[in-house]
Amino acid sequence: MRVRDWQDILEDVVENDTDPDQWRAVGGDRKNGIGEDLYLAHPSTGVYQLKTYAKNPFEVQGVGSQVARRIDDEIEPLFPEEGSGLFGVQQPVADENEAEEKANNLEEVVKAHADAPTSPKALFEDIMDTLDSPAYGPMDYEMDDRPEGMDDLTNTFEEAEELLDAELDDLIDEDVTRGFQ
Repeated sequence: MRVRDWQDILEDVVENDTDPDQWRAVGGDRKNGIGEDLYLAHPSTGVYQLKTYAKNPFEVQGVGSQVARRIDDEIEPLFPEEGSGLFGVQQPVADENEAEEKANNLEEVVKAHADAPTSPKALFEDIMDTLDSPAYGPMDYEMDDRPEGMDDLTNTFEEAEELLDAELDDLIDEDVTRGFQ
């Protein structure tokens, strides 16, 4: 297992050629220490684990790794089919012309949904499609706790959990020069 910067893991997700709407995620507080845990999964790509913390309000630091190359029958039920929320991974637009085009397309999608009966899921999917999101789907997430299934994921990937925790703790120790931890 190779530990990398958390943004490198997200680049793998963004550059992946899989169906963008097949991703699922589980996230919340780290079990031990400051920061957050996030698991991203796709049936044909496997499972990625990320550990991050906010160094300051403008900068997030973290580590991650691919912890499974595929989703088997044991792992699959640990990820939501329908979550407490939804997530999407976005790439920044390249230039002003692309930004204007995406804004116009997004405006048309919102108008279409405003004029017809719709569901929150359908609106979200159409927005993600319009923005060419490389990854989106259901997510179980707790902002100030851990979702129920997160402990099962932590236990399933126990070796990765220990290694990534140690790497993130080292990163935090390097960054923290004063104050409380």
